[in-house]
Amino acid sequence: MRFEKSIHVVGCHAEGEIGNVVVGGVPAVPGATMLDKRRHLAQEADWLRQLLLKEPRGNVVRSANVVFPSAHPEADMGYVIMESTEYPVMSGSNTICVATVLLETGMIPMREPVTELTLESPAGLIRLSCTCRDGKVTGVTFVNQPAFVHHLDAPVEVEGLGTVTVDVAWGGMAYALVDARRVGFDLDPAEARDLCEIGQRIKHAAAEQLPVRHPENPEFAGITQTEFTLPVRREGHALLGRNAVIVSPGRIDRSPCGTGTSARLAVLHARGEIGQGEWFISESILGTRFDSVIGSLARVGGVDAVVPSVTGQAWITDISQIGVDPSDPFPAGYTLADTWLG
Repeated sequence: MRFEKSIHVVGCHAEGEIGNVVVGGVPAVPGATMLDKRRHLAQEADWLRQLLLKEPRGNVVRSANVVFPSAHPEADMGYVIMESTEYPVMSGSNTICVATVLLETGMIPMREPVTELTLESPAGLIRLSCTCRDGKVTGVTFVNQPAFVHHLDAPVEVEGLGTVTVDVAWGGMAYALVDARRVGFDLDPAEARDLCEIGQRIKHAAAEQLPVRHPENPEFAGITQTEFTLPVRREGHALLGRNAVIVSPGRIDRSPCGTGTSARLAVLHARGEIGQGEWFISESILGTRFDSVIGSLARVGGVDAVVPSVTGQAWITDISQIGVDPSDPFPAGYTLADTWLG
C-alpha cells in the first residue's frame, strides 16, 4: 500500500452508536493530561479527526476515540473523544466502546467475572466495572463526573416554532432538553430527519439565548446538544424514559446517550421526580437501553449535582487500517449537506 500514514482502528458500537477506537499509528501527542492532549489535537492536529470522520473514510454517524497511556497514578489508560464537529470532554457510549476494546483486544488484561478499570477522560477520571464472560465484555458500568442543572423551564425563541421551553443541564456535555410532544414528536424512527432539523434549530437558539458556563472549567463547551424526551413511566423496579439526542451537525445518537442520560438524571432529581438510588432506564430511538442510577450527590463550584452511574454494552464490529494515498485528492476528507446538515 502507498499510505503516507496508517491509523489502526477497532470498530465498535455501544447499543447502536458507533464509537471506533484508535489503537495505533498516531504520532506522539504532547500534554500531561487528556485535557491537554484534547487541546493539542483540536488546535494543532485536527487532521486526525477529519481523516477518520469525514468522507470518504468516515461519515457523520460515527465518533472516534484515541487511546493514550495516562500519567495519572490511578488511571489504567486515557482517551480523547472526537465527534463530527467537536472534541467532547466526556461521552458515555464512547467510554463503553473504549473499555470494551481495551479488554477484548488484550490491551488491558481481562479478569472474569468483573474487571475494574479507571480511565482518564478529558473531563477527569472515570471509574468502570466491566462484567466479562468467555472473553466478552457483557456490560460496562461507568461512574460519570457530576451532572447538574443550569436552567429549568427556560423560554427560548426558535425560528419557525415560536417560544420553546427547555431545561439546560450538564452531563459531560451541555444539553438543551425539550419535551418532544410539545414540539410535535413521538420519537419514532420515522421522525429522525425532522428531529435532526428541528433539534439543530433549538440548539442554536438555546446556545445564543442561554449562554452557560461550567462552574469549574470554563474551557468546557456550552450548549452543543439537543435532547428530546418523552415523559417517564414506571417499568418494574425502575423509571423508564425515551429520548433522542441530536448530535451536531445534525444526526441522532443511536444509543440512549450516556451523558444525555446523566443530564436527564440531574433534571429529574432537581424536579423531585427521582431520588438517590432509584433506577432509571434510558431508551434510545432504536429501543436500546442504558440502565442508570444516582449513586451519590455532590457540589460542583457551589452548584448542586448528582453523580450518575450508567450501564450499557458494546460490540466490536471490525478491525481496519486507515490511510491516505499520496495521490488521493481528498486527504482531509469532505462533507456534503445531504448528510452533514451544518
